[in-house]
Amino acid sequence: MLELETGQEEKDYIKGELLYTVYHSEESLYTVAKIKVKEASNPLVEKETTVVGVMPRLEMDVNYLFHGHLTEHPRFGRQYKVEQFQKIMPETEQGIILYLSSERFPGIGKKTAEKIVDVLGKEAISRIVEDRASLEKIPGLNPKKAEEIYQTLLEDQGIEQVLMRLYEFGFGLQLAVKVYQVYKTEALVIIETNPYQMIEDVEGIGFGRADMIGRKQGITGSHPDRIKAAVLYTLNENSMNEGHVFVRNETIVTNSKVLLEKEGGEEISSLKIADQVIALGEEGKIIVEEDRMYLPSLYFAEQGIVSNLHRLLDSDNDMEEYPDSEFYKALGQVEESLGISYAPSQQEAIKEALSSPIMILTGGPGTGKTTVIKGLVEVFGILKGISVNPEDYKKKGDFPILMAAPTGRAAKRMSESTGLPASTIHRLLGFKGNEAEIDDEHPEQLEGKLIILDEMSMVDTWLANQLLKAIPKDMQVVFVGDEDQLPSVGPGQVLADLLASKIIPAVKLTDIYRQSEGSKIIDFSHGIKEGKLPERIDSTSKDLRFFPCSQQNVPEAVKRICEGAISKGYSAREIQVLAPMYRGVAGVENLNDMLQKLFNPPTEKGREVTYGNIVYRTGDMVLQLVNNPEENVFNGDRGEIVAIFTEKENTDREVKIVISFDGIEVTYTKPDLSQITHAYCCSIHKSQGSEFPIVIMPVVKGYYRMLRKKLIYTGVTRAKNFLLLCGEWDALAYAVGNDSDVKRNTMLTKKLKNFTKANRSSSKI
Repeated sequence: MLELETGQEEKDYIKGELLYTVYHSEESLYTVAKIKVKEASNPLVEKETTVVGVMPRLEMDVNYLFHGHLTEHPRFGRQYKVEQFQKIMPETEQGIILYLSSERFPGIGKKTAEKIVDVLGKEAISRIVEDRASLEKIPGLNPKKAEEIYQTLLEDQGIEQVLMRLYEFGFGLQLAVKVYQVYKTEALVIIETNPYQMIEDVEGIGFGRADMIGRKQGITGSHPDRIKAAVLYTLNENSMNEGHVFVRNETIVTNSKVLLEKEGGEEISSLKIADQVIALGEEGKIIVEEDRMYLPSLYFAEQGIVSNLHRLLDSDNDMEEYPDSEFYKALGQVEESLGISYAPSQQEAIKEALSSPIMILTGGPGTGKTTVIKGLVEVFGILKGISVNPEDYKKKGDFPILMAAPTGRAAKRMSESTGLPASTIHRLLGFKGNEAEIDDEHPEQLEGKLIILDEMSMVDTWLANQLLKAIPKDMQVVFVGDEDQLPSVGPGQVLADLLASKIIPAVKLTDIYRQSEGSKIIDFSHGIKEGKLPERIDSTSKDLRFFPCSQQNVPEAVKRICEGAISKGYSAREIQVLAPMYRGVAGVENLNDMLQKLFNPPTEKGREVTYGNIVYRTGDMVLQLVNNPEENVFNGDRGEIVAIFTEKENTDREVKIVISFDGIEVTYTKPDLSQITHAYCCSIHKSQGSEFPIVIMPVVKGYYRMLRKKLIYTGVTRAKNFLLLCGEWDALAYAVGNDSDVKRNTMLTKKLKNFTKANRSSSKI
C-alpha cells in the first residue's frame, strides 16, 4: 500500500475518461483500465493512471468519478484501487446532445438528439429514465426509436443508480456489483421493497446487512418479511455450519428471536415467529415435519436417499447366486495371479459384495480395503464371464466397473492402487458446476455392472441423493469408507447413518496388514481411534516423531522439521503441513506465509503475481477451493504453479497462471485466483481423501475448540511414510480423549429402519 509522507493512506478520488481497457472479465467484472486523469485529490496521481477493481466495462468518451486509494504493485507499479465509482453524466445541453448521438444510441443522430434537448432541456436524461412517456413529446420520434432510447438509458443508468443506492447503505463496490449481477434493473425494486430477499439470492449478504437496509426502509420489529428472513437465515446457518439436515423447531424460533432482538433492539414475540414459520411452510420455502424444520432441498435429498436405497435393495430378488465352490475356485485363481492369500474377513467381504445389491466395506488404515477391492473386481469378472482389463474396452464409457470418490486426489489414489480407471463422483454424474440445472425427475442413468465408491464418509446428503438416483437397479454397489474419519463438509453423515440403520450388509476390516517392519504410524492411528495414546513416542522410531514446542514456537518448529526433510532430498510436493484452524500464529495462513518463504522464496528472475495480499510464484504449491468439473479439477485438489506469463508487452499486461494438478494443466486469469490458495499448509478438513509421503501436524491448546478425536485421526491417517507431530502433548492427549463431536441432526437412519423388508414387499403388490 502506498503511503504519503504523512504516513496516512490516501483514500480520495480521481476524475477522468477511459483511454483503453487492459483487462475485463464479463463474469467477475474485474477490470484493469488506463484512465486519462482530468482531476485528482492526490498530487501523486499521474496524468495517465491505471485503475483496478470490480466494475462493468468502462466506455469511451464518458467521464468517471473513482473513489479509492493508490497502491504500489510489486511488478506493475503505481495503481489506483477503486472502491466506488460512478459515471458522470453530461450536464450541459451540448454534452447531452453528444451523449445521445453517440454510438451507444444507434440510429439516433445529432438532429434527433437536439430535438430531445430542445423539448426536455438539461434534465432530459433523468426525465426519460423516470418517465418513458416524456419521449412522446418529441416531434417526429417514432415509438420504436423512443423505446430503444429508453431501454438503453435504463441499462446505462441502471447500474449507476443501484451502485449509488448501495453505497449509501455502506456496501463495497464488489458486493454492490454482485447485487446488480443478480437482479439487473430490478435491483432497486428489491432493495426498496424486500431487501431480505438478497440473503437468499446474493452470496455474501447476511441477515445483519439486509436488516440494516430494511430498517432504513421502515421494515422493523415484527414485520413479516423481517421475521421470515431471520428464520430462513437461522435455518440455513445451522445446516451449512453445523451439518444438520434438520433443526428442531424450538431451536429455530429461539435463535431467530435472539437474532431479531439483537439487530432490532426490541422484543419479538415467539408466537409471531411461529406464525411466520407456518407461512414459510405454506410458501414452500421450508418443510416442517413434526418438530423438525428442513430446507426443502435437504428434506427431499434425505427422502430420495431412502427411496433409492430401497429401490436398489429390492433388486436382491434378481441377484445371480453362485455356489460356494464356484466362488472359492474364482478366489483361488485371483490369489494365485496376485500372489496373495486373503484372510477370512477379507474373503467374507468379497463374498458379501458379490451376493448383495449393496454392501458397505469399512476399516481403518492398513486393514486391506484396497486389497479387497482388487480381489472383488477380479472375482466379479471371473464369475460374470467378463474382462476387467480396461485395455479390452476401446469405446469410452463401456468399461463394466465404475470407480469413483468425492475428490480428485481420492480418485487418483483409487486408480493408482487398483490399476483401474476412477473419477470424481461429480465428473461421473456429468455435473458441470451448476447443479441447480440437474433434472431431478429424470436423472441420466449410469452404465455398468458394478460401482465402487471410496471415501464415503466425505459424501454429504445432497451428493448421495444425486448419486443414488443415477444408479440403475441392475448395478451392484459397494460403498467403501472409514467411519472414524470426519463427516462430510456438507450437511448429513451418510456413511455413519447407513451403518447405523443395519439394512445394508456391512463388513468391517480390523486386522492390520499394511505395515512395514518397524512402522508405528498405523498402530498410532488405530490407538487414536480407540481413544488411546502411548505415554510417549519413541525418539528412535523411523516414521513417527513428536517434537515438543509452545504455540508461539510452532512456526519455527515446523520450519526446522521441513528443513530436515529438504536436507534429505524431499520436496514441497512430498510434504504436507496440516493444521485445524486458519487464524493465529499456528494457523494455516501464517504457516503458509512462512513455508512459501522456505520452499519458494522470491528470486530476481522468478515470476509472480499478487492477488489481494497473497503473492503467487512459479513453483508454488496451491490448493483448489471450488469444484471446476469442466477442467476436471475439484475442491481439495493440490497443484503446482508451473507458469506465469503475460500476453502483451506493456506495463499493464494480462496475467495468466498455469497450474498443474497431477498432470492436468489449468489456466487461470488473475480474477480466477479467488479459486485457489497456498497449499504448503492446509486444513485437516481439506486434506480428506488425500495421502502424502510426509505429514507434519502441529497440535496445541490454541486449537482448543477443534481438538477432537476424529479430527486428529483424520489428520494422522493422511501420512503414508512419515508422521511428524509437534506442539503440546497435553493438547494431543486432550484431543484423543475428546469424542464430543457435535451430533448432526438427520432422520436417515430412522427412515431407513422404518422402511422395512415387509414395507418393500407390500409396495410391490
